[in-house]
Amino acid sequence: MGRFVVRRVLQAIPVLIGVTFLIYCLVFLLPGDPIQSLMGEKQDPHVAALLRAQYHLNDPLYLQYWHYISGVLTGNLGQTYTGREISQIVAQGFPVTLKLSLTAFGFEAAIGIVAGVFSALRKGKFIDNLVLVTTLLLISVPVFVLGNVLQLEFGVQWKLTPVAGIEDGWPASYVLPGFVLASASMAYIARLTRASMMESVRADYVRTAIAKGLPRRRVIGVHALRNSLIPVITFLGMDLGALMGGAIITEKIFNLPGIGGQLAQSVYLHEGPVVVGLVTLLVLIFLVANLVVDVLYAVLDPRIRYE
Repeated sequence: MGRFVVRRVLQAIPVLIGVTFLIYCLVFLLPGDPIQSLMGEKQDPHVAALLRAQYHLNDPLYLQYWHYISGVLTGNLGQTYTGREISQIVAQGFPVTLKLSLTAFGFEAAIGIVAGVFSALRKGKFIDNLVLVTTLLLISVPVFVLGNVLQLEFGVQWKLTPVAGIEDGWPASYVLPGFVLASASMAYIARLTRASMMESVRADYVRTAIAKGLPRRRVIGVHALRNSLIPVITFLGMDLGALMGGAIITEKIFNLPGIGGQLAQSVYLHEGPVVVGLVTLLVLIFLVANLVVDVLYAVLDPRIRYE
């Protein structure tokens, strides 16, 4: 297992470099001038020339990327074109997005798995039909529609949750946006758990466990559910990074000062170092989540071993 983890960490290094270079190329190819976007039409040519020289905008793409990645390797994420440290942006916005994503992750894991298990065990009955209809509704309704509706109902009319902002802290300010962010993934997990659980309860080892007289709770919780969670864990591991990267709309609806809004603004202003820095952080989360998922495979299924 130790050699497997070391090998995966070494494999992550070229992936990280390749992704950051690709994102840097995409930002570089965006039409427009970042200095002009910053200074407007009435820009001072002398100041503009100094800024382009300071941020290496006159250099070829590969030199610009080299200046950036060499700074990252020394712990310096660089500055925005206004002189603000990118590390400060990450320090301010990342905790908000992390709390939102972990709240959404908890919702989708807990509700999705429980709903999927009950739906599989009650196939064709009322609770199964209720889960199928509810998940179809959550998948069909766009996030911005669901967010505005729940914000109006729970925040404005019933006053059960804050309408927007993070003044009330966690969990009050994060429960409603976390549920909205997790809505589609929650539905997918419920359906995935249902399908995997229905396959497991028909397996021979489950029939053997029932024939041996084991309690139903142990048969379902240990033998059937444990093996059913492998595809679910795979989806959850991939979705953790997607939640953080896809929180832009949710943060906008609930006025949360996370990195999603900053990422969108940086793309608009052509601030390549900011975009690459935030995306690099998301890529690291993806890589760590995938490594954890691979390790959990061996925990859930003893037949899986990494030599």
